[in-house]
Amino acid sequence: MLKWAFVFLLIAIVAGIFGFSGISEASATIAQWLFGIFVVLFIGAIVIGLAIGSKLMS
Repeated sequence: MLKWAFVFLLIAIVAGIFGFSGISEASATIAQWLFGIFVVLFIGAIVIGLAIGSKLMS
C-alpha cells in the first residue's frame, strides 16, 4: 500500500511539472488521502506496540 502512495506522489509531481491541472489535482488528492491513512496506521501501530511491549516487559 505504501508503494501506491509513492506512485501517486510521483504522478502528482510529474503532472504538476507539466501543468496538467486536472491530473495533478486528482493525483495530489489521492496522495494526500493515502498519506493521512498511513499516518493514522503508523500512530495506531505505535500505540499497540507500546501497549503490548509494556505487558511483555512486566
